[in-house]
Amino acid sequence: MRTKSVSINEYIIADPNICHGKPTFKGTRIMVWQILEMLASGENFKEILENYPSLTEKHIKAALNLASEKIGKEKYVSFIQTA
Repeated sequence: MRTKSVSINEYIIADPNICHGKPTFKGTRIMVWQILEMLASGENFKEILENYPSLTEKHIKAALNLASEKIGKEKYVSFIQTA
């Protein structure tokens, strides 16, 4: 039985049958983490789009928004209140 894909946003999906369920850009096997890693290593939008012509700036911005949402919702440090 094929498991359904989940639409994360307009440009990104997660499908257990594509790239082991890692978020990818719709209609591709390009994983979101790959694009985020390229940005983190200093590549700019133009360089990424030259390497991945099936993507647009909107795809890259969707990846950045997803990363921002995930980081914004995570709690990394618990504060302990002392008397």
